[in-house]
Amino acid sequence: MNASQDERAKPAGPDLRSVQQAVARALGEHLPGGVRSGELDRDGRALRWVEAGRGGVAPMVLIAGCGTTALGWSAVLPELARYGRVVAYDRAGLGASEPGRAAAPTLGGQIADLAALVQHLEAGPALLIGHSWGGQLAQLLAWQRPELVAGLVLVDPAHEEFQPWSIRVAEAVLNRLWLYRAGSAPTASAPASLDAEVPLDRATPLDPVTPLDRAEAAVIAHRHQRRAVLAEQRLTSVAVPEIRRRRSTARPFEMPVTVLSATRGLPGAMRVRWTALQAGIARNAVRGTHSTVHGAGHAIQADRPRAVVAAVREVSGHARYFLMD
Repeated sequence: MNASQDERAKPAGPDLRSVQQAVARALGEHLPGGVRSGELDRDGRALRWVEAGRGGVAPMVLIAGCGTTALGWSAVLPELARYGRVVAYDRAGLGASEPGRAAAPTLGGQIADLAALVQHLEAGPALLIGHSWGGQLAQLLAWQRPELVAGLVLVDPAHEEFQPWSIRVAEAVLNRLWLYRAGSAPTASAPASLDAEVPLDRATPLDPVTPLDRAEAAVIAHRHQRRAVLAEQRLTSVAVPEIRRRRSTARPFEMPVTVLSATRGLPGAMRVRWTALQAGIARNAVRGTHSTVHGAGHAIQADRPRAVVAAVREVSGHARYFLMD
């Protein structure tokens, strides 16, 4: 048995379907009918999501930020479900979705998975709501497959010309985070290990008492989750030249676009530069708007969920007429 086969043979914590069930319980806690689970075969691996609501102008697809999962949308999903079908999926190796066979994720692979999900919904083009790295993936799909996109809501989207955190810093912070949450800090004699499996009952410093706590604990308990987080962090850096090339040759977005910028979490000069880049995304759209959400940190959907919901509703209204053209 070679190393890659041995790696696949190792247990990876709780069964991923049980992780999906935990996520569904957490995200459906404030929905009368709960949420529904979905799964799509992607060349032998399962891409998984949860969804709620029905109908609407177009299905709403929630695309999480770098290294994060569908759980990051817990504050907005119940409200969005009042207005139509909303889907929150996990990229390969994250949350409930199975990791790919390749050693590292690729830009093309992540775009292809998103396109396959939208097509699988069989409801026409979708409204893409992307946070941070998810906002870049939403733009990439809109450039590559505009027929699949009815509108974009970009929540403090990442930009290839702005990368304030180095990969080494991210690795160090994430390594420590996983082990502290598992109840032990790295030491010289016991360095951080990405392959260390975190028992479910030690995955958080306190006993998980809410459905959201339990879902987060189930996610963290997977060895491949930690590896996928760091691999995606690296991808955001490696992909910069290709994203830059695609932006330079892309036509202006014809579908409605709203970009939301945060105000907190960075030194003033860095925040000003990032916001300026985000405003430029909106200017490169035929129907583009840019708004600053005062008092919100990078995760606007958690800090100011009503601002995100309002933006989605506005873009949905514009998309109705865009789809009729």
